[in-house]
Amino acid sequence: MNKAITLYLHVHQPYRVRDYTVFDTAVSHNYFVAPDPLSNRNNEKIFRKVAEKSYLPMNAVLLELLEKHPDFKVSLSITGVFIDQALEWAPEVLDSFKKLVATGQVEIVAETYYHSLAFFFSRSEFEAQVRLHQQKIKEIFGCDTSVFRNTELAYNDALAAWAEKAGFKGILAEGWDPVLDGRTPNKVYRPAGTTDIGLLLKNYRLSDDIAFRFSNRQWQEWPLTTDKYIEWLTNGAEDGELINLFMDYETFGEHQWADTGIFDFFESFVEQWLSSDQRSFLTVSEAIDNNRPSAEVSMPQTVTWADAERDLTAWLGNDMQHEAMRHLYALERDVLRTQDATLIEDWRRLQTSDHAYYMCTKWFTDGDVHAYFSPYDSPYDAFLYYMNAIRDVRWRLYAHHQTGGLHG
Repeated sequence: MNKAITLYLHVHQPYRVRDYTVFDTAVSHNYFVAPDPLSNRNNEKIFRKVAEKSYLPMNAVLLELLEKHPDFKVSLSITGVFIDQALEWAPEVLDSFKKLVATGQVEIVAETYYHSLAFFFSRSEFEAQVRLHQQKIKEIFGCDTSVFRNTELAYNDALAAWAEKAGFKGILAEGWDPVLDGRTPNKVYRPAGTTDIGLLLKNYRLSDDIAFRFSNRQWQEWPLTTDKYIEWLTNGAEDGELINLFMDYETFGEHQWADTGIFDFFESFVEQWLSSDQRSFLTVSEAIDNNRPSAEVSMPQTVTWADAERDLTAWLGNDMQHEAMRHLYALERDVLRTQDATLIEDWRRLQTSDHAYYMCTKWFTDGDVHAYFSPYDSPYDAFLYYMNAIRDVRWRLYAHHQTGGLHG
C-alpha cells in the first residue's frame, strides 16, 4: 500500500506592540513601529532576521526539491500580516514563495488574514477576515483556496460546520489522543455534524520530533538521523494511509538553527522518503480527494496545537487575556462604523493571537515555550502596552465622534 506524507507548514509573523506607554495615548497612534532599531519589538528587524535565517534558505531548499522531484508536494498557510510585512520590508521573500507556488506542487491553505481568534468572539469579523485572506492569496499568488485551517489549529465541531457551509472541502486540526480515543491520526475523518468535508489531523508526535525535539541534546533519541526518522514514519504509517506532518515554517532555521543540521536533515528525509515508489507526498487537498473518511470525529470542545492541554488557555488562560480580548472586541461596531481604513487596520492587527499569547502566565515546560516566543520582559508588560493601545483606539473613536466622523 502506498504511504503518503501530507506536509503542511504555517508561515506567520505578527506586528508586535511596541513599548506603548500611557503617555503615548492620544498623542501617537503608532502602536507597532518601535523607535529604537535595537528593540526586541522592532518588527522590521525581526522580520529581516527571520527572513535571512529561515524563509530564504528554506525556500531555496524547497524549490530545489520541488524541481528535482515532481512527486514532492507541500501545503502552506501564509497569513495576511506576514504578506503585508514582506511587501514592505522584504519583497524578495514573497518572490521566493511565489516561485514555490508556480511549480504547481504547492497548495495554499485558507485562514484568517490577521491570525486572529475572531471565530470565538465575532463570527462576522471572522468571516470578513477569511474573505480578506482569500482575496489576498488570489491577488499575490493567483490561486484559490479549498482547505481551511483556523488560527493555532483552534478547532471544534462548530468550526467544521461553518467551513463546510463556506464551501471548503477540508479542514485541519490537532490529532489529540483524548479526542481520538485510541484511533490513529493517519486517516481522513469526517467532522461530526457534516456530510461533505474531510478532516486532516496532525500526527503531533512525528511532527514535534522535528519542530521541538530535533536539537534537544537531552532528548533520548538525539541525534535524529534520516534513517531513524524514516523508520519511525514507516512504522507510524502502518495503521493508516497518511502521515500528517504539521509545523511552523520557522522550525527551519529559526526555531532549529542551521548549525543543528536541520536543512540537511530535511533534504535528506525528503529524498529518502521518495526513494521508494510505495511512498509519496500529497497536498492537503490531494489527501482529502484520494482518501474516503474512515469514521466520524467529534470535538465539541475547542482543541488547539499548543501547550500540554491543547486548548485555548495559551491565549485565554488568565484574567489579563480575557480582559484584553473583551475590550478589543467590544470596540468592533464603533471601529467599523468609522470607515477609517487606518483605524480599522490597527484594530485588526491588535486581534492577532500572538498579543494574547505574550500575556500568558503559565510556567514549567509550557512557560519556557511562551518565554522563548515573547519579545517582552514579562506577560504583564505585554498586557500594559497592549491595553494602552486599546485606550488610544478608544480616544480615536471619541475624536471621530466629536468631528462627526462616525458613519451609521
